[in-house]
Amino acid sequence: MSRLLPLSRAARLVGTNRVALQLKIRSGELTSFDGMVAADDLLRLYPDIRLEEEGGFEQVREIKERAFGKRVRERLLPSQEILSQRLYEQSTELADLRAHLQRYHAMMEAVRARIGEQEAEPGMAALGEFLDAQLAEILGASEAPNALAVMDDMLRVMSAHVTLQPSRHDFFVEGADTLLEAALKAGLAVNYGCSNGNCGLCKARVVSGEVKKVRPHDYVLSEAEKSQGYTLLCCHAAVGDLVLEALETGSAGDIPQQQIVARVKALQPLGDGMRLLHLQTPRNNRLRFLAGQSVTLTAGETSAQLPVASCPCDDRNLHFHVERDAKDDFARHVFDVLGAGDAVTVFGPWGEFVLRAESPRPILFIASEAGFAPIKGLVEHAMSLDRAELLHLYWHACSPTGHYLSNLCRSWADALDNFRFTAVAEGGAQDLVAAMAKDHADLAAFDIYLAGPEAFVDGAAKSLAQQGFPAVQLVATAT
Repeated sequence: MSRLLPLSRAARLVGTNRVALQLKIRSGELTSFDGMVAADDLLRLYPDIRLEEEGGFEQVREIKERAFGKRVRERLLPSQEILSQRLYEQSTELADLRAHLQRYHAMMEAVRARIGEQEAEPGMAALGEFLDAQLAEILGASEAPNALAVMDDMLRVMSAHVTLQPSRHDFFVEGADTLLEAALKAGLAVNYGCSNGNCGLCKARVVSGEVKKVRPHDYVLSEAEKSQGYTLLCCHAAVGDLVLEALETGSAGDIPQQQIVARVKALQPLGDGMRLLHLQTPRNNRLRFLAGQSVTLTAGETSAQLPVASCPCDDRNLHFHVERDAKDDFARHVFDVLGAGDAVTVFGPWGEFVLRAESPRPILFIASEAGFAPIKGLVEHAMSLDRAELLHLYWHACSPTGHYLSNLCRSWADALDNFRFTAVAEGGAQDLVAAMAKDHADLAAFDIYLAGPEAFVDGAAKSLAQQGFPAVQLVATAT
Protein backbone atom coordinates (compact mmCIF):
# COMPACT_ATOMS: atom_id res chain seq x y z
CA MET A 1 0.00 0.00 0.00
CA SER A 2 1.33 3.43 -0.93
CA ARG A 3 2.42 5.68 1.93
CA LEU A 4 0.07 8.57 2.71
CA LEU A 5 1.69 11.96 3.25
CA PRO A 6 0.37 15.21 4.76
CA LEU A 7 -0.03 17.88 2.08
CA SER A 8 2.68 20.12 3.60
CA ARG A 9 5.19 17.28 3.67
CA ALA A 10 4.27 16.14 0.17
CA ALA A 11 4.84 19.66 -1.17
CA ARG A 12 8.29 19.79 0.39
CA LEU A 13 9.28 16.43 -1.04
CA VAL A 14 8.41 17.29 -4.64
CA GLY A 15 9.77 20.84 -4.46
CA THR A 16 6.52 22.77 -4.79
CA ASN A 17 4.03 24.45 -2.43
CA ARG A 18 0.74 23.41 -0.88
CA VAL A 19 -1.21 25.71 -3.19
CA ALA A 20 0.09 23.88 -6.29
CA LEU A 21 -0.94 20.52 -4.86
CA GLN A 22 -4.35 21.87 -3.79
CA LEU A 23 -4.95 23.05 -7.35
CA LYS A 24 -4.11 19.57 -8.66
CA ILE A 25 -6.49 18.03 -6.13
CA ARG A 26 -9.21 20.47 -7.23
CA SER A 27 -8.65 19.63 -10.91
CA GLY A 28 -8.79 15.89 -10.25
CA GLU A 29 -5.13 15.24 -11.16
CA LEU A 30 -4.33 14.20 -7.59
CA THR A 31 -6.49 12.24 -5.16
CA SER A 32 -6.77 13.42 -1.57
CA PHE A 33 -7.50 11.14 1.38
CA ASP A 34 -8.71 13.37 4.25
CA GLY A 35 -5.96 15.91 3.62
CA MET A 36 -3.36 13.27 2.75
CA VAL A 37 -1.94 12.24 -0.63
CA ALA A 38 -0.39 8.95 -1.70
CA ALA A 39 3.33 8.79 -2.49
CA ASP A 40 2.65 6.69 -5.62
CA ASP A 41 0.20 9.30 -6.93
CA LEU A 42 2.80 12.03 -6.36
CA LEU A 43 5.42 10.07 -8.26
CA ARG A 44 3.05 9.73 -11.22
CA LEU A 45 2.62 13.54 -11.25
CA TYR A 46 6.29 14.30 -10.53
CA PRO A 47 8.23 11.43 -12.17
CA ASP A 48 11.53 13.32 -12.20
CA ILE A 49 11.93 13.32 -8.41
CA ARG A 50 15.27 11.69 -7.62
CA LEU A 51 17.31 11.00 -4.52
CA GLU A 52 20.04 13.60 -4.78
CA GLU A 53 22.18 15.52 -2.33
CA GLU A 54 19.40 18.07 -1.98
CA GLY A 55 15.77 16.99 -2.26
CA GLY A 56 12.94 19.15 -3.51
CA PHE A 57 12.00 20.35 -0.06
CA GLU A 58 15.54 21.62 0.50
CA GLN A 59 15.42 23.57 -2.76
CA VAL A 60 12.14 25.23 -1.82
CA ARG A 61 13.51 26.25 1.56
CA GLU A 62 16.56 27.86 -0.06
CA ILE A 63 14.38 29.70 -2.58
CA LYS A 64 12.22 31.14 0.17
CA GLU A 65 15.26 32.21 2.18
CA ARG A 66 16.67 34.06 -0.82
CA ALA A 67 13.29 35.49 -1.78
CA PHE A 68 12.60 36.88 1.68
CA GLY A 69 15.94 38.72 1.66
CA LYS A 70 16.51 37.64 5.26
CA ARG A 71 19.54 36.36 7.03
CA VAL A 72 20.03 32.67 6.23
CA ARG A 73 18.44 30.54 8.87
CA GLU A 74 20.76 28.45 10.95
CA ARG A 75 21.28 25.07 9.30
CA LEU A 76 21.66 23.11 12.49
CA LEU A 77 20.87 19.51 13.15
CA PRO A 78 18.50 18.81 16.02
CA SER A 79 20.17 18.11 19.35
CA GLN A 80 21.85 14.72 19.62
CA GLU A 81 19.17 13.49 22.01
CA ILE A 82 16.30 14.46 19.70
CA LEU A 83 18.11 13.14 16.64
CA SER A 84 18.80 9.81 18.32
CA GLN A 85 15.17 9.60 19.51
CA ARG A 86 13.87 10.18 15.97
CA LEU A 87 16.21 7.52 14.61
CA TYR A 88 15.12 5.16 17.38
CA GLU A 89 11.45 5.70 16.52
CA GLN A 90 12.09 4.96 12.85
CA SER A 91 14.07 1.83 13.72
CA THR A 92 11.18 0.74 15.96
CA GLU A 93 8.73 1.23 13.09
CA LEU A 94 11.03 -0.83 10.84
CA ALA A 95 11.27 -3.58 13.46
CA ASP A 96 7.47 -3.67 13.78
CA LEU A 97 7.11 -3.89 10.01
CA ARG A 98 9.61 -6.75 9.87
CA ALA A 99 7.75 -8.57 12.64
CA HIS A 100 4.47 -8.22 10.71
CA LEU A 101 6.11 -9.52 7.53
CA GLN A 102 7.55 -12.48 9.39
CA ARG A 103 4.11 -13.35 10.78
CA TYR A 104 2.57 -13.11 7.31
CA HIS A 105 5.35 -15.28 5.91
CA ALA A 106 4.81 -17.89 8.64
CA MET A 107 1.07 -17.85 7.90
CA MET A 108 1.68 -18.40 4.18
CA GLU A 109 4.06 -21.27 4.96
CA ALA A 110 1.38 -22.84 7.15
CA VAL A 111 -1.24 -22.42 4.40
CA ARG A 112 1.13 -24.02 1.87
CA ALA A 113 1.76 -26.94 4.19
CA ARG A 114 -1.99 -27.44 4.74
CA ILE A 115 -2.55 -27.40 0.97
CA GLY A 116 0.21 -30.00 0.58
CA GLU A 117 -1.53 -32.28 3.04
CA GLN A 118 -4.77 -32.12 1.02
CA GLU A 119 -3.41 -32.11 -2.59
CA ALA A 120 -5.38 -35.29 -3.32
CA GLU A 121 -8.62 -33.32 -3.09
CA PRO A 122 -9.97 -31.77 -6.33
CA GLY A 123 -8.48 -28.39 -7.09
CA MET A 124 -5.96 -28.33 -4.25
CA ALA A 125 -3.02 -29.22 -6.48
CA ALA A 126 -3.82 -26.31 -8.83
CA LEU A 127 -4.21 -23.98 -5.84
CA GLY A 128 -0.81 -25.11 -4.55
CA GLU A 129 0.83 -24.42 -7.91
CA PHE A 130 -0.77 -20.96 -8.06
CA LEU A 131 0.44 -20.14 -4.56
CA ASP A 132 3.97 -21.36 -5.34
CA ALA A 133 4.09 -19.20 -8.47
CA GLN A 134 2.87 -16.12 -6.63
CA LEU A 135 5.37 -16.57 -3.78
CA ALA A 136 8.21 -17.10 -6.24
CA GLU A 137 7.27 -13.91 -8.10
CA ILE A 138 7.07 -11.86 -4.90
CA LEU A 139 10.26 -13.22 -3.34
CA GLY A 140 12.17 -12.92 -6.61
CA ALA A 141 11.04 -9.39 -7.39
CA SER A 142 13.55 -6.57 -6.93
CA GLU A 143 11.73 -3.24 -6.78
CA ALA A 144 13.53 0.07 -6.90
CA PRO A 145 13.05 2.05 -3.69
CA ASN A 146 10.25 4.58 -3.71
CA ALA A 147 12.16 7.86 -3.92
CA LEU A 148 9.50 9.83 -2.07
CA ALA A 149 9.25 7.26 0.72
CA VAL A 150 13.02 7.36 1.27
CA MET A 151 13.07 11.17 1.14
CA ASP A 152 10.17 11.24 3.60
CA ASP A 153 12.16 9.09 6.02
CA MET A 154 15.06 11.54 5.70
CA LEU A 155 12.76 14.51 6.29
CA ARG A 156 11.24 12.91 9.40
CA VAL A 157 14.73 12.62 10.91
CA MET A 158 15.68 16.22 10.08
CA SER A 159 12.36 17.86 10.99
CA ALA A 160 9.12 17.15 12.82
CA HIS A 161 5.66 17.86 11.42
CA VAL A 162 3.34 19.60 13.89
CA THR A 163 -0.44 19.99 13.53
CA LEU A 164 -2.39 22.47 15.67
CA GLN A 165 -5.89 21.87 16.93
CA PRO A 166 -8.58 23.04 16.46
CA SER A 167 -7.37 25.10 13.46
CA ARG A 168 -5.55 22.19 11.75
CA HIS A 169 -2.76 24.60 10.81
CA ASP A 170 0.56 22.82 10.48
CA PHE A 171 4.27 23.59 10.41
CA PHE A 172 7.69 21.95 10.56
CA VAL A 173 10.21 22.13 13.40
CA GLU A 174 13.74 22.18 12.02
CA GLY A 175 17.22 22.37 13.45
CA ALA A 176 17.44 23.70 17.01
CA ASP A 177 14.14 25.62 16.84
CA THR A 178 11.65 25.46 19.67
CA LEU A 179 8.01 24.81 18.88
CA LEU A 180 7.27 28.54 19.28
CA GLU A 181 10.07 29.64 16.95
CA ALA A 182 9.02 27.14 14.30
CA ALA A 183 5.35 28.19 14.48
CA LEU A 184 6.27 31.88 14.09
CA LYS A 185 8.53 31.15 11.11
CA ALA A 186 5.58 29.41 9.49
CA GLY A 187 3.52 32.60 9.88
CA LEU A 188 1.21 31.23 12.58
CA ALA A 189 -0.05 33.58 15.29
CA VAL A 190 0.19 31.26 18.27
CA ASN A 191 -0.34 32.75 21.71
CA TYR A 192 2.84 33.73 23.60
CA GLY A 193 4.30 36.41 25.83
CA CYS A 194 7.91 36.55 27.00
CA SER A 195 9.17 33.73 24.73
CA ASN A 196 11.65 32.93 27.52
CA GLY A 197 9.85 30.50 29.81
CA ASN A 198 8.66 33.01 32.41
CA CYS A 199 5.02 33.91 31.69
CA GLY A 200 3.36 30.64 30.68
CA LEU A 201 1.25 32.27 27.93
CA CYS A 202 2.52 29.80 25.32
CA LYS A 203 1.12 26.78 27.14
CA ALA A 204 -0.22 24.12 24.77
CA ARG A 205 -1.52 20.59 25.30
CA VAL A 206 0.22 17.66 23.63
CA VAL A 207 -2.53 15.57 22.04
CA SER A 208 -0.19 13.02 20.50
CA GLY A 209 3.55 12.72 20.06
CA GLU A 210 6.44 13.59 22.33
CA VAL A 211 8.25 16.83 23.20
CA LYS A 212 11.59 17.42 24.85
CA LYS A 213 12.75 20.33 26.97
CA VAL A 214 15.58 22.16 25.20
CA ARG A 215 15.70 25.41 27.20
CA PRO A 216 15.33 26.18 30.91
CA HIS A 217 12.19 27.93 32.17
CA ASP A 218 11.08 29.50 35.44
CA TYR A 219 7.36 29.05 34.88
CA VAL A 220 6.08 26.03 36.79
CA LEU A 221 3.26 23.94 35.36
CA SER A 222 0.79 22.62 37.93
CA GLU A 223 0.52 18.89 38.51
CA ALA A 224 -2.92 18.97 36.88
CA GLU A 225 -1.46 20.67 33.78
CA LYS A 226 1.37 18.15 33.61
CA SER A 227 -1.05 15.22 33.87
CA GLN A 228 -3.12 16.70 31.03
CA GLY A 229 -0.04 16.95 28.80
CA TYR A 230 0.58 20.71 28.83
CA THR A 231 3.97 22.04 27.74
CA LEU A 232 5.63 25.42 27.05
CA LEU A 233 6.13 26.04 23.33
CA CYS A 234 9.04 28.43 23.92
CA CYS A 235 11.19 25.87 25.75
CA HIS A 236 10.38 22.54 24.10
CA ALA A 237 11.06 20.93 20.73
CA ALA A 238 9.28 18.11 18.95
CA VAL A 239 10.85 14.67 19.17
CA GLY A 240 8.74 13.41 16.27
CA ASP A 241 5.50 14.27 14.52
CA LEU A 242 3.19 16.03 16.92
CA VAL A 243 -0.41 17.15 17.41
CA LEU A 244 -0.91 20.14 19.74
CA GLU A 245 -3.95 21.88 21.14
CA ALA A 246 -2.91 25.54 21.18
CA LEU A 247 -4.42 29.03 21.27
CA GLU A 248 -3.93 31.21 18.20
CA THR A 249 -4.50 34.94 17.82
CA GLY A 250 -7.78 35.63 16.06
CA SER A 251 -7.47 39.40 15.58
CA ALA A 252 -5.28 42.41 16.26
CA GLY A 253 -7.32 43.12 19.40
CA ASP A 254 -6.04 39.88 20.97
CA ILE A 255 -2.48 41.24 21.18
CA PRO A 256 -1.62 43.28 24.29
CA GLN A 257 0.27 46.57 24.13
CA GLN A 258 3.96 46.17 24.89
CA GLN A 259 6.87 48.49 25.61
CA ILE A 260 10.34 47.25 24.74
CA VAL A 261 13.73 48.93 24.62
CA ALA A 262 15.37 47.70 21.41
CA ARG A 263 18.78 48.45 19.95
CA VAL A 264 19.73 49.65 16.49
CA LYS A 265 21.14 46.65 14.66
CA ALA A 266 21.78 48.46 11.38
CA LEU A 267 20.96 51.58 9.36
CA GLN A 268 21.05 51.07 5.60
CA PRO A 269 20.20 53.37 2.68
CA LEU A 270 17.29 52.25 0.47
CA GLY A 271 17.88 54.51 -2.49
CA ASP A 272 17.70 58.29 -2.27
CA GLY A 273 15.81 59.66 0.69
CA MET A 274 14.87 56.34 2.32
CA ARG A 275 16.60 54.46 5.10
CA LEU A 276 16.11 51.02 6.60
CA LEU A 277 16.06 51.14 10.38
CA HIS A 278 16.75 47.63 11.69
CA LEU A 279 16.00 47.21 15.40
CA GLN A 280 16.69 44.12 17.47
CA THR A 281 14.79 43.38 20.67
CA PRO A 282 16.27 41.54 23.67
CA ARG A 283 16.15 37.74 23.41
CA ASN A 284 13.83 37.53 26.40
CA ASN A 285 11.46 40.36 25.41
CA ARG A 286 10.36 40.20 21.78
CA LEU A 287 7.60 42.17 20.14
CA ARG A 288 4.38 40.27 19.51
CA PHE A 289 2.54 41.79 16.54
CA LEU A 290 0.69 40.95 13.34
CA ALA A 291 2.07 41.78 9.90
CA GLY A 292 0.93 45.22 8.73
CA GLN A 293 0.61 46.74 12.20
CA SER A 294 2.42 49.89 13.37
CA VAL A 295 4.32 50.82 16.52
CA THR A 296 5.44 54.03 18.17
CA LEU A 297 9.22 54.50 18.12
CA THR A 298 10.98 56.87 20.51
CA ALA A 299 14.64 57.81 20.07
CA GLY A 300 16.09 60.60 22.18
CA GLU A 301 13.48 63.35 22.39
CA THR A 302 11.80 62.37 19.12
CA SER A 303 9.08 59.86 18.32
CA ALA A 304 7.02 58.63 15.37
CA GLN A 305 4.43 55.99 14.57
CA LEU A 306 5.67 53.74 11.78
CA PRO A 307 4.46 50.48 10.21
CA VAL A 308 6.61 47.42 10.80
CA ALA A 309 8.11 46.46 7.44
CA SER A 310 8.99 42.91 8.42
CA CYS A 311 7.21 39.65 9.16
CA PRO A 312 6.24 38.43 12.66
CA CYS A 313 7.96 35.17 11.69
CA ASP A 314 11.16 36.87 12.91
CA ASP A 315 9.77 38.76 15.90
CA ARG A 316 13.15 39.81 17.28
CA ASN A 317 14.33 41.67 14.17
CA LEU A 318 12.10 44.64 13.32
CA HIS A 319 12.45 46.64 10.10
CA PHE A 320 11.19 50.17 9.46
CA HIS A 321 11.39 52.35 6.34
CA VAL A 322 12.16 55.95 7.32
CA GLU A 323 11.72 58.64 4.68
CA ARG A 324 13.93 61.73 4.78
CA ASP A 325 11.88 64.75 5.81
CA ALA A 326 13.45 67.99 7.06
CA LYS A 327 10.21 68.82 8.91
CA ASP A 328 10.08 65.48 10.75
CA ASP A 329 12.20 65.47 13.94
CA PHE A 330 12.28 61.66 14.16
CA ALA A 331 13.37 61.31 10.51
CA ARG A 332 16.16 63.86 11.03
CA HIS A 333 17.26 61.97 14.15
CA VAL A 334 17.44 58.70 12.19
CA PHE A 335 19.40 60.21 9.31
CA ASP A 336 21.72 62.49 11.26
CA VAL A 337 22.09 61.18 14.83
CA LEU A 338 21.10 57.56 15.35
CA GLY A 339 23.81 54.89 15.18
CA ALA A 340 24.32 51.16 15.68
CA GLY A 341 23.74 50.09 19.28
CA ASP A 342 21.61 53.11 20.20
CA ALA A 343 18.45 52.48 22.21
CA VAL A 344 15.01 52.94 20.65
CA THR A 345 11.82 52.38 22.65
CA VAL A 346 9.15 50.39 20.85
CA PHE A 347 5.54 50.78 22.03
CA GLY A 348 2.55 49.01 20.48
CA PRO A 349 1.41 47.39 18.27
CA TRP A 350 -1.39 49.44 16.70
CA GLY A 351 -3.86 49.08 13.88
CA GLU A 352 -6.20 46.66 12.13
CA PHE A 353 -4.32 46.56 8.82
CA VAL A 354 -3.62 42.82 9.08
CA LEU A 355 -3.88 39.76 6.88
CA ARG A 356 -7.15 37.82 6.86
CA ALA A 357 -5.28 34.57 7.05
CA GLU A 358 -8.31 32.30 6.84
CA SER A 359 -9.71 33.85 3.65
CA PRO A 360 -9.66 31.38 0.74
CA ARG A 361 -9.36 34.13 -1.88
CA PRO A 362 -6.19 35.06 -3.82
CA ILE A 363 -4.68 38.43 -2.89
CA LEU A 364 -3.90 41.70 -4.64
CA PHE A 365 -1.57 44.09 -2.81
CA ILE A 366 -1.51 47.79 -3.74
CA ALA A 367 1.28 49.97 -2.37
CA SER A 368 1.83 53.63 -3.20
CA GLU A 369 5.20 55.24 -2.41
CA ALA A 370 6.31 54.36 1.18
CA GLY A 371 3.03 52.50 1.69
CA PHE A 372 5.18 49.57 0.57
CA ALA A 373 6.45 49.20 4.17
CA PRO A 374 3.31 47.63 5.72
CA ILE A 375 2.53 45.82 2.46
CA LYS A 376 5.98 44.18 2.58
CA GLY A 377 5.15 42.70 5.99
CA LEU A 378 1.83 41.37 4.66
CA VAL A 379 3.49 39.84 1.59
CA GLU A 380 6.10 38.06 3.67
CA HIS A 381 3.44 36.82 6.07
CA ALA A 382 1.33 35.49 3.17
CA MET A 383 4.41 33.75 1.78
CA SER A 384 5.09 32.11 5.14
CA LEU A 385 1.51 30.82 5.36
CA ASP A 386 1.74 29.40 1.81
CA ARG A 387 -2.05 29.28 1.35
CA ALA A 388 -2.97 31.86 -1.29
CA GLU A 389 -3.41 30.65 -4.85
CA LEU A 390 -2.03 33.96 -6.18
CA LEU A 391 -0.25 36.97 -4.69
CA HIS A 392 0.04 39.99 -7.02
CA LEU A 393 1.78 43.16 -5.85
CA TYR A 394 1.22 46.51 -7.59
CA TRP A 395 3.65 49.20 -6.41
CA HIS A 396 2.89 52.76 -7.51
CA ALA A 397 5.67 55.36 -7.21
CA CYS A 398 6.10 58.63 -9.08
CA SER A 399 9.81 59.35 -8.54
CA PRO A 400 12.53 57.38 -10.41
CA THR A 401 13.82 55.97 -7.10
CA GLY A 402 10.38 55.40 -5.60
CA HIS A 403 10.51 51.61 -6.04
CA TYR A 404 13.36 51.43 -3.56
CA LEU A 405 13.14 47.65 -3.07
CA SER A 406 12.14 46.61 -6.58
CA ASN A 407 14.95 44.02 -6.74
CA LEU A 408 13.49 42.29 -3.69
CA CYS A 409 10.05 42.22 -5.32
CA ARG A 410 11.50 40.78 -8.53
CA SER A 411 13.29 38.09 -6.53
CA TRP A 412 9.96 37.11 -5.00
CA ALA A 413 8.45 36.84 -8.47
CA ASP A 414 11.41 34.82 -9.77
CA ALA A 415 11.41 32.43 -6.83
CA LEU A 416 7.72 31.75 -6.29
CA ASP A 417 5.30 30.47 -8.92
CA ASN A 418 2.27 32.10 -7.30
CA PHE A 419 3.74 35.62 -6.92
CA ARG A 420 3.62 38.45 -9.47
CA PHE A 421 5.03 41.97 -9.29
CA THR A 422 4.00 45.04 -11.29
CA ALA A 423 5.86 48.33 -10.85
CA VAL A 424 3.68 51.34 -11.76
CA ALA A 425 5.43 54.65 -12.47
CA GLU A 426 2.74 56.63 -14.28
CA GLY A 427 -0.84 57.71 -13.67
CA GLY A 428 -2.85 57.85 -10.49
CA ALA A 429 -5.03 55.58 -8.41
CA GLN A 430 -7.80 55.38 -11.02
CA ASP A 431 -5.33 54.35 -13.74
CA LEU A 432 -3.85 51.67 -11.52
CA VAL A 433 -7.25 50.16 -10.69
CA ALA A 434 -8.14 50.15 -14.39
CA ALA A 435 -4.90 48.28 -15.14
CA MET A 436 -5.71 45.75 -12.40
CA ALA A 437 -9.14 45.16 -13.93
CA LYS A 438 -7.46 44.36 -17.27
CA ASP A 439 -5.03 41.94 -15.59
CA HIS A 440 -7.78 40.21 -13.58
CA ALA A 441 -11.20 39.91 -15.17
CA ASP A 442 -12.98 39.32 -11.86
CA LEU A 443 -11.57 41.61 -9.18
CA ALA A 444 -14.32 40.48 -6.80
CA ALA A 445 -12.63 37.07 -6.61
CA PHE A 446 -9.74 38.68 -4.69
CA ASP A 447 -8.98 40.22 -1.32
CA ILE A 448 -7.24 43.58 -1.77
CA TYR A 449 -4.80 45.21 0.67
CA LEU A 450 -4.12 48.90 0.00
CA ALA A 451 -1.56 51.22 1.65
CA GLY A 452 -0.14 54.62 0.74
CA PRO A 453 -0.73 58.37 1.07
CA GLU A 454 -4.28 59.23 2.13
CA ALA A 455 -5.25 60.87 -1.17
CA PHE A 456 -4.10 57.82 -3.14
CA VAL A 457 -5.86 55.36 -0.81
CA ASP A 458 -9.12 57.31 -1.03
CA GLY A 459 -8.87 57.51 -4.82
CA ALA A 460 -8.13 53.80 -5.21
CA ALA A 461 -10.96 52.82 -2.86
CA LYS A 462 -13.39 55.01 -4.82
CA SER A 463 -12.25 53.51 -8.15
CA LEU A 464 -12.62 49.99 -6.81
CA ALA A 465 -16.15 50.79 -5.62
CA GLN A 466 -16.98 52.04 -9.12
CA GLN A 467 -15.72 48.71 -10.46
CA GLY A 468 -18.22 46.98 -8.17
CA PHE A 469 -15.56 45.61 -5.84
CA PRO A 470 -17.07 44.45 -2.47
CA ALA A 471 -16.06 46.85 0.30
CA VAL A 472 -15.76 44.01 2.82
CA GLN A 473 -12.89 42.51 0.78
CA LEU A 474 -10.81 45.71 0.91
CA VAL A 475 -8.39 46.35 3.79
CA ALA A 476 -6.78 49.80 3.56
CA THR A 477 -4.54 52.11 5.58
CA ALA A 478 -3.10 55.58 4.98
CA THR A 479 0.62 55.96 5.70
